[in-house]
Amino acid sequence: MWSAPLRRYFGGRDGARPSTNHNWTTLCRLKFPSTFAKLSTAVHKYGDVLFEFICGLNLLFSPCKGRCGLCPEIVPMPLNSPKTNGPDWSLEPENIRHRIGTLFAPRSSCWQPKGFPMTSSLPALIPRVRLSANGENASSKNASLAWRNRFGAGDQPAFPPSVAVQVKALACELPHRWGLPLSRFSLSEIQREVVQQGIVASISGATLWRWLSQDAIRPWRYRSWIFPRDPKFSEKAGPILDLYEGVWNGTPLQPTDFVLSADEKTSIQARQRRHRSLPPQPERPMLVETEYQRGGAWVYLAAWDVRRAKVFGRCEASNGIAPFDRLVSDVMSSEPYRSATRVFWIMDNGSGHRGSRAIRRLQTQWPTLIPVHTPVHASWLNQVEIYFSIIQRKVLTPNDFTSLAQLEDRLLRFQQHYQQIAAPFRWTFTRKDLAALLSKIAPLQMEPAA
Repeated sequence: MWSAPLRRYFGGRDGARPSTNHNWTTLCRLKFPSTFAKLSTAVHKYGDVLFEFICGLNLLFSPCKGRCGLCPEIVPMPLNSPKTNGPDWSLEPENIRHRIGTLFAPRSSCWQPKGFPMTSSLPALIPRVRLSANGENASSKNASLAWRNRFGAGDQPAFPPSVAVQVKALACELPHRWGLPLSRFSLSEIQREVVQQGIVASISGATLWRWLSQDAIRPWRYRSWIFPRDPKFSEKAGPILDLYEGVWNGTPLQPTDFVLSADEKTSIQARQRRHRSLPPQPERPMLVETEYQRGGAWVYLAAWDVRRAKVFGRCEASNGIAPFDRLVSDVMSSEPYRSATRVFWIMDNGSGHRGSRAIRRLQTQWPTLIPVHTPVHASWLNQVEIYFSIIQRKVLTPNDFTSLAQLEDRLLRFQQHYQQIAAPFRWTFTRKDLAALLSKIAPLQMEPAA
């Protein structure tokens, strides 16, 4: 790329060689007189460096990449040195490429320019090192003695695999089973315990963290769960999962069939803060007063249309049969549920709608209504609980209401707001997943609580 311009400026239009007494400064003065007059003394001093840089670009972008085989074996030197001004030296492209090729030749401490193949060190020069279990660099048996002597005498040796197994087993136990007054382990407490039990003499927290992370063991975390204890859990949960997939008794649901998920969210308090909440400001979040007065509580009853993403809700002073029947009436008396072929109501075993008596009561008043009860302690199978969690995050947190009327208005207006943006929940838990879960926890069902 740079060969032709160099020949044109330094060798003339016909490509002839320049005079042997022309150095870099002389060439610039002849070709660029006006520009050269403005150059400072510092530029005159470092003219050779600039020339080397320009010619280096020529090497990087030339087709031969310095491997044409035409470059004579000469040592790179400044253009204004005595050897470059001698009678046997010329500015032919071959000499330029050789000079820059030698200047930019790969060295032991430098990266190679683009275009040169990557080379690897000789195998005999590479020490064979493995990462030991305690986080230090340890030598293997085949490493050289000089490499092993790099580490001091106080470095920790590599831990055998059995030590990591014992540490993980300790982390997977409840602390009180080891006689410790703890509810859960932290990393520092595991470190202290493995030393006290004599598993290791000393160990770093980074090593423990790496071992536990390999199996995603985090004993300092916990999650609440409800152990299935309904003897007919699979029998009751299966039809609900089928309805979420649009199937009932092995037959796909029809367009005139609807699936509703209903429940109650009890004891929603209207907390009157002693000081009004302050809106967020730059570099400051919203401020909510800690102290409050209780202004009463609502029971919020809601029904969620699983396939249409519609929600019906009402606030009641208490829970029971009458409040739940009023919710059912609000839904079933409106279209399209009033003229539907079947309306499946998924509900838990609350006092207002459990048992055979509740089924007879509801179907007597609404013949197309089909109650479907969840197993005991299986509220997670009820999709309306997802909507309740949205209510809790978006409406009730933080809880700051001046009265029950304001709380009721907020809840009911949120229903209309949410329906404008809502979509059916993406339910992925199927009968197959249920069977896998029950088989996984089956060995724990007979284990008594500690």
